[in-house]
Amino acid sequence: MNSTVTKKLSDSPAMRWSALLLLAAAMFFGYIFMDILSPIKDLMESERGWDSTAFGTMQGSETFLNVFVFFLIFAGIILDKMGVRFTAVLSGVVMLVGAAINWYAVTDMFAGSSLEGWFNTHLNYIPLLSELEVSPFYEGMPASAKFSAIGFMIFGCGVEMAGITVSRGIVKWFKGKEMALAMGSEMALARLGVATCMIFSPVFAKMGGDIDVSRSVAFGVVLLMIALIMFIAYFFMDRKLDKQSGEAEEKDDPFRISDIKKILTSGGFWLVALLCVLYYSAIFPFQKYAVNMLQCNLTFTEVAKDSFWAGTSVTVIQYIVMLFVAAGSFAFNFMKKPALKTVSLAVAIISLIAFCYMGYMRQSAETVFAVFPLLAVGITPVLGNIVDHKGKAATMLVLGSLLLIACHLTFAFVLPEFKGSQVGGIIVAYITILVLGASFSLVPASLWPSVPKLVDAKIIGSAYALIFWIQNIGLWLFPMLIGKVLDATNPKLVEQVSNGVISREQAAISYDYTWPLVMLAALGVAALFLGILLKVVDKKKGIGLEEPNIK
Repeated sequence: MNSTVTKKLSDSPAMRWSALLLLAAAMFFGYIFMDILSPIKDLMESERGWDSTAFGTMQGSETFLNVFVFFLIFAGIILDKMGVRFTAVLSGVVMLVGAAINWYAVTDMFAGSSLEGWFNTHLNYIPLLSELEVSPFYEGMPASAKFSAIGFMIFGCGVEMAGITVSRGIVKWFKGKEMALAMGSEMALARLGVATCMIFSPVFAKMGGDIDVSRSVAFGVVLLMIALIMFIAYFFMDRKLDKQSGEAEEKDDPFRISDIKKILTSGGFWLVALLCVLYYSAIFPFQKYAVNMLQCNLTFTEVAKDSFWAGTSVTVIQYIVMLFVAAGSFAFNFMKKPALKTVSLAVAIISLIAFCYMGYMRQSAETVFAVFPLLAVGITPVLGNIVDHKGKAATMLVLGSLLLIACHLTFAFVLPEFKGSQVGGIIVAYITILVLGASFSLVPASLWPSVPKLVDAKIIGSAYALIFWIQNIGLWLFPMLIGKVLDATNPKLVEQVSNGVISREQAAISYDYTWPLVMLAALGVAALFLGILLKVVDKKKGIGLEEPNIK
């Protein structure tokens, strides 16, 4: 009789992992577009006339609607009311629309158009927002940056909606199965989007020796078209799953205003929420400036145009090597046989060395910073396993903050000392970037599993929604702050550009990043203080943050 029972799609490992692949790949493409302009900040300055303030204001606009129009909360309500399928496709459409606007804003078609003229004379002053200094626009902001910011706002709504939808989809397909592994795998793939962006965005911008920044954005738009197709494919898979089970889509409890009071009266919640915004504000905004920071602090030699290291084929080869690093380090965590574990680790280490060597030989800051997520991909499952079986989540938060402080201070004060040393500077940069990637894994692996221990299970969804909203405040604010601090602490450079003493190309790689980096290190100090305070509160109240999740 059992043989006649029809298995659900989610009971098939191949089908549920296929569903995960569709969702994870769509998020991977979303993460690529999120930082598509980050490795070409210098080109945005020289080709489109953006200064650091314009660049930072535009980058911070991604989360503007999520913060000030509460779209993140609305996205949760849409997910609750309409289900995973509808919300996944909707988020794909919203991302694509925003990305298309972003692309048009940086094309030659926009330059000199009547639309550019309109943006030059409008949106210089937004009532109330300008007074509060939270406007996503300002007088003197280049028209292309204004219009690009509008597109990035729309994209930001879509990518945040996609993030919560993908998490909900994973829960639906992997409930009672390998859910933790599935979520870890999705996170690892998404983080590889950062490296992909760093490697390929400059290649498209400089393709054929003719610089065109819109090509990089067009590359991201095409990937988001593929992401939408993947969400549509997931739509039909998910609908078939529901037809098999004869059930309506599972939905989370809706976000209720009455939940806010319960959450906000929890001291532990506030400590975790503030830790989240401080830590992520020191990482994600930094990513948007990291390549330019390296350009300003490292000595690079121009590679001969006919050299193998200047060609496009080396880009593909380096990317393949990166995949070996990621696959080897990730697989190491799940191999059972010692021999296979050794082989996986060896492949990962050898590939990482090769990847770093190729980055050095290509003499480009973007290929150096591309190493950032690779260590995180390998150790995230290890850290999650430690928290599950050994505990020590609060201790990990403290350790992550210490590493964060050390890395930003190294970038601020140690790296500039190696300005004249090609090899020494690259080595310091690689080690610091890898350690920063490790700290990036320490905090999320311990932070997110701690939330259920701090609030009632019935309001966990509302608590996560509030944490994400608070986090988005930092992700909106600090890209702008970094840009403003950068211009304010380099007044001579700004003056020389305005007077025509030096070109924008020269200025773009001549910034002193000391004070922006000190500001980010200060966020780490505040996070360290809160992490220690959380350990004290945990010990006093017996919250259980240092205890394992699995007992």
